[in-house]
Amino acid sequence: MWKQFCNWLLYKRWGWTAEITQDHPDKFIICLAPHTSNWDFVLGQLYSGAIGMKINFLMKKEWFFWPLGSVFKWLGGIPVHRQKHTSMTDAMAEAAKEANTFRLCITPEGTRARREEWKKGFYFIGMKAQLPILLYGIDYEKKLIKCTKTIIPMGDLDTDMRDIKLYFKDFKGKKPENFTIGEL
Repeated sequence: MWKQFCNWLLYKRWGWTAEITQDHPDKFIICLAPHTSNWDFVLGQLYSGAIGMKINFLMKKEWFFWPLGSVFKWLGGIPVHRQKHTSMTDAMAEAAKEANTFRLCITPEGTRARREEWKKGFYFIGMKAQLPILLYGIDYEKKLIKCTKTIIPMGDLDTDMRDIKLYFKDFKGKKPENFTIGEL
């Protein structure tokens, strides 16, 4: 029932389309951009519901207050304590290695505001846990959710980040002025 509702709302009612050419193995990371609005979260939840796949996501801990905290955790949210200098990438990589399935969505900008420099934690988690990184773009202008490229992180951070940023360069966020791929 939930899957049918998500399909109806996302594709039929709101008119979005999806262009997905990449396989989704048992373990993977989604690098999702642009992230310029809270509506990205809604679209992500509808999309994962429509494909029938629960995908965890990182979110700043400030959102995990009652009653929203329980809802976000139920949806797959993992609170991030940005003020503490914990090794989140190591913890996520270890969790991925130990799990039978691991699906984690991360926005490399780390915020909805314009950010010239992207965070690289998603890359390091993928490299440490030997996971593919699926590149998912949301284009509000075309009403398109697209995943046509996968990166296998091998440690050449500069080259891989350049390829990742170039993949996202033409996507239009809900608030396009808040998105940049920064310097290459």
